[in-house]
Amino acid sequence: MLTLFSKQPANRYCDGLSRRSFLRIGGLGLGGLSFPELLRAESAQGVGKSQKALILVYLPGGPPHQDMYDLKMNAPSEVRGPFKPIGTNVSGIQISEHLPRMAKMADKLTFIRSVVGAKDRHESFQCVTGRLSNNAPPGGWPEIGSVVSKLKGGAPTVPGYVNLSQQMKHTPYNQGRPSFLGVAHAPFMPLERGKEDMSLNGVTLERLGDRRGLLSAFDTFRRETDASGTMAGIDVFRQQAYGILTSSQLVDALDLSKESPKVRERYGKGTDKIQGDAAPRLNEQFLLARRLVEAGVRVVTLSYSFWDWHGQNFKNAQENLPDFDQAISALVQDLNERGMDKDVTVLAWGEFGRTPRVNDKGGRDHWPNVSCALLAGGGMQNGQVIGATDRLGGEATDRPVHFQEIFATLYNNLGINPHTSTVSDFSGRPHYLVDNEFQSIKELA
Repeated sequence: MLTLFSKQPANRYCDGLSRRSFLRIGGLGLGGLSFPELLRAESAQGVGKSQKALILVYLPGGPPHQDMYDLKMNAPSEVRGPFKPIGTNVSGIQISEHLPRMAKMADKLTFIRSVVGAKDRHESFQCVTGRLSNNAPPGGWPEIGSVVSKLKGGAPTVPGYVNLSQQMKHTPYNQGRPSFLGVAHAPFMPLERGKEDMSLNGVTLERLGDRRGLLSAFDTFRRETDASGTMAGIDVFRQQAYGILTSSQLVDALDLSKESPKVRERYGKGTDKIQGDAAPRLNEQFLLARRLVEAGVRVVTLSYSFWDWHGQNFKNAQENLPDFDQAISALVQDLNERGMDKDVTVLAWGEFGRTPRVNDKGGRDHWPNVSCALLAGGGMQNGQVIGATDRLGGEATDRPVHFQEIFATLYNNLGINPHTSTVSDFSGRPHYLVDNEFQSIKELA
C-alpha cells in the first residue's frame, strides 16, 4: 500500500476517515473495492473514455451586446455609440472593431444576437444552470458541471467538474453549487476554495513552478519499486493507480510552466487586478481551461472581468474587449489546432444585456429583454449569426433563443439527452435537465 501523508490537519468525514486517506492505493475499500479495482470498474463502464467537454466563460455583470456582436449603425447616436463594425472572414457578418481576432476566425464561431429568458438579477445562477432561481426544487437547481459529474462521472485521474473562478465580492456572482446533487459533485476549485486540495506534503499551487523536490522524491519511489519488481508484476490498472499519485495529471494540467512561451503569449495575460466587485481579467484561465479538458475534465467554468458598466461604458469596453478578444480567440484556435474542436464546446455569456439608450453617465443599464452569447467548437455548424434584434437592439425580432435552448445544445454536445436524462432532488423526485418545450438549437446541428 502507498499512502501520501500531509502535515496539515485533515478534514474528516463522519466515519473518521480524512479526505487524504482517499489517496491510498490498494487497501482503501469502498464497497469492497480497492482503488485499482475502482479504476478497473470505471474502465469497464467506459468512464473517462469520452473526450466530450465544455468550457463555460461567465462574464459577470452582463456585457453590452450592442457594442460587441450586434452594432446598430442606423440607430440614433445615444443608442449607437462610437464603435464601428468590421467585416469578418464570413461574408455578411460584422462585429465590433474591438474584436479583430474574432473577426478573422468568425467561421469557427457562432454569434447569438437574440438570447431571451433572462431576469434582471446580478447572479451567475442562470448562466451555469439554465434555470431561474425561483421555483427551484428542494436544494436548488444544480450547475451543469455538477449534473455532468453525476451523469458521466470523471476520468479516473481528474475531477469531472473544475471551477477556475475566484471568490467574488458580489456573492451572487460566485459559482460552485452542486445543490441537491450533493458535495460529491461540487466543483474542484484550485484557484480559490480548493487550494487546500492541491497541497501534498507542503507542495501547494503557488509552488507549482518549482516542483523539483517533489519530482525527485517520486523518481526515488519509482526506482525503488521498479528495483523490487513490484511494478512489473501488477496489471495496468494498478500501474495507473500508482501513476495518479506519482505524476499527478491534475497538478500537471494546472502547471502553466509546461506550456511554451509562444502559446502563453498567444493567450496574453490580461490583469490580475479585481475588476469592480467581480473577477480579475485573467487570460491564462482560458489556457488552464484548455489544459484541464485535455487532461479529461468534462466541464470547466471560469469568470472573467466585470461588465456592469452603468458609467463609462465605452471606455470600459475599450479596456476589456481587446483582452477578451485575445483570450477567446486563442482558446478556439488552440482547440482547433489540437483537433479538439469537435469534442469541446465553448460558451461565453453574461446574465443579461444592456439598455439600448446610453445613460447620462455614459453607461448602459440592465436589459434582460435580450442579450448575446458566443459559441464555438462542439462539432457544431459554426460560422453564422443566429437571431436578430430591432433597430435599437432592444428586442429580439427574429429567432429568439432561450437560455434553455442553449443548455439543451450543451447537454447534447456532451452526449447527454436532456429530455430523457434526469437527476433526482432531495425528495427523490426526478427532474429533466431542461423543460420539454425547449430543444437544441437546430441551426447548429
